[in-house]
Amino acid sequence: VPLGVFWSLILGLVWLHLLEVPDPSVVPHYQAGVVAFGLSAIIELLGEPFWVLAQAHLFVRLKVVAESLSVVSKCILTVTLVILYPHWGLYIFSLAQLLYVSVLVMCYVIYFVMFLGSPEATKKSFPVARVKALLPSFVEDETFVNWKEARLTWSFFKQSFLKQILTEGERYVMTFLNVLNFGDQGVYDIVNNLGSLVARFIFLPIEESFYVFFAKVLERGKTVKDQKQDDVAMAANVLELLLKLVLLIGLTITVFGYAYSQLALDIYGGSMLSSGTGPDLLRCYSLYVLFLAVNGVTECFTSALMCKEEVDRYNFVMLALSFIFLCISYFLTHWYGSVGFILANCFNMGIRIAHSTHYIYHFFRESTHRPLRGLLPSPALLLVYIISAVVTAASEVLFCCDKGWMARLIHISTGALGLAATLVTMFCSETKLIHFVRSQ
Repeated sequence: VPLGVFWSLILGLVWLHLLEVPDPSVVPHYQAGVVAFGLSAIIELLGEPFWVLAQAHLFVRLKVVAESLSVVSKCILTVTLVILYPHWGLYIFSLAQLLYVSVLVMCYVIYFVMFLGSPEATKKSFPVARVKALLPSFVEDETFVNWKEARLTWSFFKQSFLKQILTEGERYVMTFLNVLNFGDQGVYDIVNNLGSLVARFIFLPIEESFYVFFAKVLERGKTVKDQKQDDVAMAANVLELLLKLVLLIGLTITVFGYAYSQLALDIYGGSMLSSGTGPDLLRCYSLYVLFLAVNGVTECFTSALMCKEEVDRYNFVMLALSFIFLCISYFLTHWYGSVGFILANCFNMGIRIAHSTHYIYHFFRESTHRPLRGLLPSPALLLVYIISAVVTAASEVLFCCDKGWMARLIHISTGALGLAATLVTMFCSETKLIHFVRSQ
């Protein structure tokens, strides 16, 4: 929390005095927005110990309820204020963000205040008995800093910092180098938010949940021969099926997203979004979703198993990758506009996937398990995907999007038939995966 306060103050001053400030007549209350978002980051840090405790003990329901309540509260307040007081500008989104983090933290605090010391906690032999134990304190007969854990924490901090650059790097390029004007940034943000819905609602929960699963089933830093073989078999089976699951979701979005990007943006935002760079951005993002899908699962497995030395080596790789990514983002944006950002992200994710699959291959090399086979869909399903891509692309040329609603309905029906054929083929050819999804 003290570090959070320090960085909020420093970065708040940077955003207010060193970077370009929007015209107050166009974007009112910008200064108040910067302060509010810095404060919200500090409030969220206050709930971090509770979040970590809930993650470590698989309190999935608590996480779902807390995040759902906070998101719903934020959305209701945003919509209400936008309708009633549109002239408030950034005040609206600042208040909504503060409400979001306050509700999120309060849900965790209230739950643990009620849970700790309860009969249920005693029955589960929960390691923390009182809320006071979660507050900073000196522990008798222990050194002030556990250096082994501190070094591991530092390694993960460096990795998180580098992942932040790799994940949000294009925003820093936009902000600090002014390669896009505010209008183009707005279109990019809309497309980015629409495209990332699948990543946030499907891939991120899978990644977070199965990171905990792999970390508990397998022991960090040990080779496959030194692990319990039953656990290795279970982890390999789950990893293979997870890879197959996210691959098929990603392929489906890529194939059908290409032909339906323009229609989706036209329905969502009218000709303002569907006539400019928006459709090309969303088409590229559909491909990027496939990279995101595979990277999420492969990276969560490697993060759960790497020892400190491997994490440090990976940090060096990511440091070089971050520099290359920022350079590529800058040059591709000059050549292709905002589409260049997404192409740079695809390159970035491709390199990270290559590193993770290389680690997984070497980890299982001395065993009989080959979980990377999950990245190979059945030939029949691959054929259906290719046919669907060709047919829907032709349908878009013929019927979309300025030929009236009847033509649009024909285009939508073509996509629905292609999707139905894909799902039927999936059910027939990927029986093991279907059983896994049903049971889990």
